[in-house]
Amino acid sequence: MTIESIKKIAVIGAGTMGQGIAQVCASAGYQVLLYDVQPELMKKAESAIEKSLQTSVEKGKITPAQKNSTLGCLNAVTNFQELHVDLVIEAVVEKLEIKQKLFRELEEINSTDCILASNTSSIPITQIASVLKHQHRVVGLHFFNPAPAIKLVEIIQGASTSQTTTDVLKAFVQKISKTAVLANDSPGFIVNRVARHFYVESLKVLEDGTADVEKIDKLLKATGFKMGPFELMDLIGIDINLSVTSSLYNAFHQDPKFRPSRIQQQKVDAGLLGRKSGKGFYSY
Repeated sequence: MTIESIKKIAVIGAGTMGQGIAQVCASAGYQVLLYDVQPELMKKAESAIEKSLQTSVEKGKITPAQKNSTLGCLNAVTNFQELHVDLVIEAVVEKLEIKQKLFRELEEINSTDCILASNTSSIPITQIASVLKHQHRVVGLHFFNPAPAIKLVEIIQGASTSQTTTDVLKAFVQKISKTAVLANDSPGFIVNRVARHFYVESLKVLEDGTADVEKIDKLLKATGFKMGPFELMDLIGIDINLSVTSSLYNAFHQDPKFRPSRIQQQKVDAGLLGRKSGKGFYSY
């Protein structure tokens, strides 16, 4: 496998991250197949990507021709068997068993040269790859939300990931105009492990009654952050943020510094997931 071999890409998962990753890859001229087990999500994803591109046109960041070219490279598919590609980027729910099952199924319908990349933000790549026959082509490719805007992409090499796979992904990240950072295969990798306390400590301050949501966000933005922790959790999805925190908490043997917040759990239990549900820490 070489970077020149990558022509067609499958993005699995049509949520916020999947949409952003698909847009980034299509904008770079790759043929992108977007797939989700819920067909209705793909329709929403196509609409969201078109809206995102139109906003970029209106802001003068891209031309109408570039918008149309990107949309022309993007195809939503409903048949899993159509996913014969050179590179897979999965952005499904943050659960090990689901990612493993997905990669096992993809392994059966693709050649051994097909790279299987996970956008996981907290699950070790070695664990995901452990159930596969050809573990050398499994790698972490962690984008950050919103994917079209944020340049950083973490590349995580699992215990069995080949150097060739890593090198191809480094070249790929460059071709989609992103900046690659190599991270060791440790729970949370670099960014999420460090940034977890941006959320966890803010939630503890809220639990203790030291300050309310608006005040915490305002103060942190005043120090230079573009968004406050609660605004960012609403953008990411409170359920997704909680899932990552829980994953790290368990991966580090219930280290108290990663303890999930009961306030966050209550939000998820009530279906208050942030922007995508219309209400989270704020109303939209």
